[in-house]
Amino acid sequence: MQNNTQLYECGVIKMDTMDKNTRGVLLVLSGPSGTGKGTVCKVVRDSLGDNLAYSISATTRKPRTGEEHGREYFFFTKEEFEDLRDKNGFLEWAQVYDNYYGTPRAFVEEVLASGRDCILEIDPQGALQVRKATDEAVLVFIAPPSLEELRSRLTGRGTEAPEEVEKRLSCAEAELSYSNQYDYLIVNDEVEKAADKMKAILMAERCRIKRG
Repeated sequence: MQNNTQLYECGVIKMDTMDKNTRGVLLVLSGPSGTGKGTVCKVVRDSLGDNLAYSISATTRKPRTGEEHGREYFFFTKEEFEDLRDKNGFLEWAQVYDNYYGTPRAFVEEVLASGRDCILEIDPQGALQVRKATDEAVLVFIAPPSLEELRSRLTGRGTEAPEEVEKRLSCAEAELSYSNQYDYLIVNDEVEKAADKMKAILMAERCRIKRG
């Protein structure tokens, strides 16, 4: 069996590949409302601790009571946001009514360079923007066991009127159509199992010979 020195010499293993694998993994997560994305992420984060960070979005809306710059959001003026956007400073961005929202490239890069994994929870349109912006993105779609189960979960929450539930189900069907453009699909039938699958994806990506 060849030793490590021989492997380096013959090019089977390259030092730059090993260095690259010390970077964190950018996990881009999408899924319809009611699939339990937040709950699954919390279980994973509680398990991995400081090794996992959530991406913080930038926005031009005004801070709400108790919100802090750099904690809930990065709060920018419209001019600051547009300047950063024009300098390719966002992995993705969108305008929602009168405000801009986006994912600052520099923040994500800082997290990944530190060796920590980063989760970006975003809708499919934004996820596909991120895929175009960086070859490091690993796209994961969280799906419900069925639309019937999703209806049951949304109804069981008791926080939406019947017409709002139907609207969310319609949006869910549209979002599910994007799932074949993702790298991984996790069906959240049980939170712990779904969390284990997400951790397995992170481990698999960490072990990948070629990343990005």
